Amino acid sequence: MLTRWIPVADGVDLAADVWLPEAPTGGAPPPVGRPTAEAPTGAPFLLVHGLASNARMWDGVATALSAAGHEAVTVDLRGHGRSSKPDGPYDVPTVADDLAALIEKLGLDRPIAAGQSWGGNVVLELAARHPGAVRGIVCVDGGWFEPSRDFADWDACRAALAPPRLAGRRLAEVEGFVRATHPDWPESGIEGVLANFEVLPDGTVAPWLTYDHHISVLRGMWEHHPSRVYADLAVPVLLVPADGGGDEWTARKRRDVEAAAAAIPEARVRWFVGDHDIHAQHPAELAKAMHEMTTDGSFG
Repeated sequence: MLTRWIPVADGVDLAADVWLPEAPTGGAPPPVGRPTAEAPTGAPFLLVHGLASNARMWDGVATALSAAGHEAVTVDLRGHGRSSKPDGPYDVPTVADDLAALIEKLGLDRPIAAGQSWGGNVVLELAARHPGAVRGIVCVDGGWFEPSRDFADWDACRAALAPPRLAGRRLAEVEGFVRATHPDWPESGIEGVLANFEVLPDGTVAPWLTYDHHISVLRGMWEHHPSRVYADLAVPVLLVPADGGGDEWTARKRRDVEAAAAAIPEARVRWFVGDHDIHAQHPAELAKAMHEMTTDGSFG
């Protein structure tokens, strides 16, 4: 894996981790975007994190996809992780345009863009705005989020979904909580969560995404209406919702996923049982489902 910082807009560079496909004989991997005749030539993947998350949450999936012969690129979106943190904007179309520029700058050949949670909305918008840039998208427990349908107004949405104030907590406390609440997660997922934070010299942490920028992203979600573009999507879509139990949230999710699948011209649904962060909890299983969509011709 190698890391590159790619300029995608004025004053905005995105940190992208490039996972090259493994050579079948154990030899040196090919250069980015230039597989050799002897190297695997599976479709490339662009893996996009959710709100207040980071590229490393996809490490387990990227490792598995690379082993299956795919080039995979994980990215810190604007405001997140190692990427630039401009004052704005943070609306979904702008973030989707960042990804289109990233694809072009890296020379990716129409990757399959997979996004988790808010990232699912972003890759769906990417496919709607730049249909020639991707060969398909995967929406991992996201892509159908429309907070404006679930809250009476923006103030109610903000009050319900504003993040906790975690700056100043000690790293040991945060890590202990993450491990205690995710006992079945692999180490790649635990390390991915911890990478959401900058560790300060005194042993405390601060989220890479600031509180104010988090609210800006949330406002962008409030203003985003993915259902308005479902019918116009020109690429195949795999919807991967998580069933975390029989509560009201999952019932609403089933309603939204069924509506999305009915409206999108070419859509499949693959439910997982697990947490919202399926990619961190079940990376090998998710990578397998995504890889199978390339071998059965679903993604061209």
